[in-house]
Amino acid sequence: MPEHVPRVVIVGGGFGGLAAAKALGRAPVRTLLVDRNNHHLFQPLLYQVATSVLTPAQIGSPIRGILRKQRNTTVILGEVTGVDKDRRCIFVDSADRQGVSVPYDVLVLATGVRHSYFGHDEFARFAPGLKSLADAVAIRNRILRAFEQAEAEEDPSRHRDLLTFVLVGAGPTGVELAAAIGALVRSTLRSEFRRIDPASARIVLVDMGKRVLGSFAERLSTKAKARLERLGVEVRLGQGVDRIDADGVIVVGERISSKTVIWTAGVTPSPAGKWLAVETDRAGRVRVEKDLTVPGHPEIFVVGDTASLEQDGRPLPGVAQVAIQEGRYAGRLIRQRLRGGSAPRPFRYFDKGSMAVVGKGFAVLQAGKVRMSGFLAWLVWAGVHLEFLAQSNLRVSVFLQWVWTYVTGRRGSWLIIDHHGGEPANAVTGAGVGATHPTKSAAASVGRTLEVR
Repeated sequence: MPEHVPRVVIVGGGFGGLAAAKALGRAPVRTLLVDRNNHHLFQPLLYQVATSVLTPAQIGSPIRGILRKQRNTTVILGEVTGVDKDRRCIFVDSADRQGVSVPYDVLVLATGVRHSYFGHDEFARFAPGLKSLADAVAIRNRILRAFEQAEAEEDPSRHRDLLTFVLVGAGPTGVELAAAIGALVRSTLRSEFRRIDPASARIVLVDMGKRVLGSFAERLSTKAKARLERLGVEVRLGQGVDRIDADGVIVVGERISSKTVIWTAGVTPSPAGKWLAVETDRAGRVRVEKDLTVPGHPEIFVVGDTASLEQDGRPLPGVAQVAIQEGRYAGRLIRQRLRGGSAPRPFRYFDKGSMAVVGKGFAVLQAGKVRMSGFLAWLVWAGVHLEFLAQSNLRVSVFLQWVWTYVTGRRGSWLIIDHHGGEPANAVTGAGVGATHPTKSAAASVGRTLEVR
């Protein structure tokens, strides 16, 4: 392309970043998408990888493969560590270079979120969260290994600790994961062991709130709780976690012994607000204008979980549909600016509803005034999730696996996979999570400018 073609840099290949890139597919721009992973992840189904229903490859798609037909788009594997608004560039760490300066004409930040332990970062060592494929595989390893250790354990008194699973946080992730573990231990694993009874496993779901699925209507929340209890999940509401260690958790002074604790309680946005040195909300999300740009910087867009925008007096939720719609809007606005058209209407989110699955054949759904639960809601949930998978081959694969699991109870992957070695010390770890951007002088001395051709 000619040198004068505008350069659009997108940071993050999640729902928002990918939607923006697709919207620019035929635009007269050079698009560069930078992500810490080489794949786009369908996060709503991570819990199914963690509970052996699906394999990682069934919910992850290579970003290059998704955008392969967009000749104006380049994909770079790297970790963004800062933004210089004055020089209009970002700083990227790659496998062999640090602080590489990447210039932009337009910047789209879609950097997502990471786990939040609400000031207790020491919990992270003992209670992993669920935000990536690596997290899901690690949790799957923990769950399956707990049963293997219990099967080999000679002392029956230790079985209880090994087969107690504690989940902290009763939002959609916590509810779906707890229900999936309940189904796993009471059906799939029941006949697989000889010295233990997997159905004797104790599953505890803890939350400070008064209801599970607090963002749903109270009636649906009540039905979800009842369904969890039928699956054998012990739901403890209005109770906070005081401590998490190698021996379990302490909940309102009571010790619950467990070797498997999973954190599903909260998230915090990426440090994009610090990079930009602009106003953020209390959670650290960047406050944006109605057109999703940073105040005073119309060339910088922030979308998805990193952005803070109110609609009808309420902040938009951090869900996939918000990110997708914001990414599309940003891409279309950039195209419209290039055409010299009139300013579009302010961004407005169209709420398509919320869903959560609670075990085999049961889900809760709310969309506008519609409230639904049970098998029909589960069918809707399945159809919607299949539709939003990134590639058609994944839709077919996931659909067939779901049918097989529903009919036979057999799951897609029971493998315990330990990764040893082969990972360079300076491996790329993330799109700026927890990173700080180097000084301008350091960037000039360590990095080089990456030109997008």
